[in-house]
Amino acid sequence: MNIVLFGPPGAGKGTQAKEISENYHIPHISTGDILRDNVKNGTELGNKAKEYMDKGELVPDEVLIGIIKNRLIEPDCNNGYILDGYPRTINQADALDEILENLGKSLDVVLNIEVPDEELVTRLSGRRICSNCGANYHLKFSPPSKDGICDVCGGKLYQRDDDKEEVIKQRLETYNNQTAPLIGYYKEKDILVNIDGTGKVEDVFEDIRSVLDNL
Repeated sequence: MNIVLFGPPGAGKGTQAKEISENYHIPHISTGDILRDNVKNGTELGNKAKEYMDKGELVPDEVLIGIIKNRLIEPDCNNGYILDGYPRTINQADALDEILENLGKSLDVVLNIEVPDEELVTRLSGRRICSNCGANYHLKFSPPSKDGICDVCGGKLYQRDDDKEEVIKQRLETYNNQTAPLIGYYKEKDILVNIDGTGKVEDVFEDIRSVLDNL
């Protein structure tokens, strides 16, 4: 089962990918993780990617496509995978089609987790992290007992810069601009399924499961 997973920041994409991976025994392939692994292991493509990452530039498509291709031919992908964070452009989507065609495979489904922007802002801007032990809290959904203080170790809680409202809105705008053409691309191929991501984690996964079980 070959799956592409779309979803804006804060939509719960990582959580759902983990559930899919555990229930269907296929690897969760995150572009960010692959890049970091290649850089860490000093692969040829990883070294190329590092040149751009060190300068704060986007990794070019040809490098990213090579890294994705190398990952998809690993034995653990024989029975399928979940691609998370790739493709992000039409060019990358075309390259993925070519990679899969060469492997004699194709995508089964593209899952698009939808959550309104205003809810995403609430979810992300409310996150707080302990500066000492790294424990996670949310001001609305799982607040600490004492305001600004970690329940676990008494450390001070802080808000990540990319969880600040103005940054979140910029991230969402970038995501929506990037993803909109891809939604149309996969809709035309008749493999796009929209998933309502506003419910509880388990309810969202049940909706995903009903799609996957019918493939």
